[in-house]
Amino acid sequence: MTAPAVPVKFNNKPMTLLIGLFFMATISLAAAPAVAKLSSAQRIDSKHLGYELQYWVYTPEHDAASALPSLYVTDGAAYLAAGQMEQILDNEIKQGRIQPLHVIFVDSRDPDNLRNNRRNQEFMCNSQYASFYKEELIPAVERQYKSLQDRAQRGIMGLSFGGTNAACFGLLLPDLFSKIGMHSPASSQHLNVLTQMYKKSSFSELKFFHSVGTKNDNLGANRKFHRVLKAKGYQTHFIEVRYGHDWDNWRPLIDDLLQSLYPARLITAN
Repeated sequence: MTAPAVPVKFNNKPMTLLIGLFFMATISLAAAPAVAKLSSAQRIDSKHLGYELQYWVYTPEHDAASALPSLYVTDGAAYLAAGQMEQILDNEIKQGRIQPLHVIFVDSRDPDNLRNNRRNQEFMCNSQYASFYKEELIPAVERQYKSLQDRAQRGIMGLSFGGTNAACFGLLLPDLFSKIGMHSPASSQHLNVLTQMYKKSSFSELKFFHSVGTKNDNLGANRKFHRVLKAKGYQTHFIEVRYGHDWDNWRPLIDDLLQSLYPARLITAN
């Protein structure tokens, strides 16, 4: 004869504790924040530029339900390798000094021939390069990543000629970018042109981080450009350092730029 089924009672305290821990672990796993990571290289075929580009997207550790600000970085491969910017972002966010944000590292090199760098033709107020961001790159990124679709939460930065490009975007795309980061914008000739362009332009709500070295780094032209920005009423954080036009200058100032443009504060999703 088969014995009747006996209801199982969890009177045993160790068993009850084990089950409780299991459910707690399940809940914790479901609520876990997204882990910080850098994407693999992603390609985009630009109709405006007539060629393919590649980019990487940094996603911080954050509440996955929250939309984040975004920062676009020209010379992205150099900022990742020589600038060690991924590690800087990890540390600044972990220490609570800046907001969690998406960072898009854009590479101007031909992805099929990395020796072919197209930055010189892209960066000096090139309207087609600006259209690439407006109509192709930003929509592609914001379809894939949960970013705040608000100019007040979007920035562009670069070094040397890329810094010049960032200033150009302040004029060409003020409806998309409000934060402008410039490490040693160059050259003096291009800065003089930009200075006149900003003198004649109408005012937009832009916030600048602007740094320059005091040694062979277009110091005079940068000072003049800064004076014009200040006179026009722009919010600008200007730094001079005792270095030249190189990574000894720029790398230590990446955290300064991030803290200036993306200071830690509560973020509200759209």
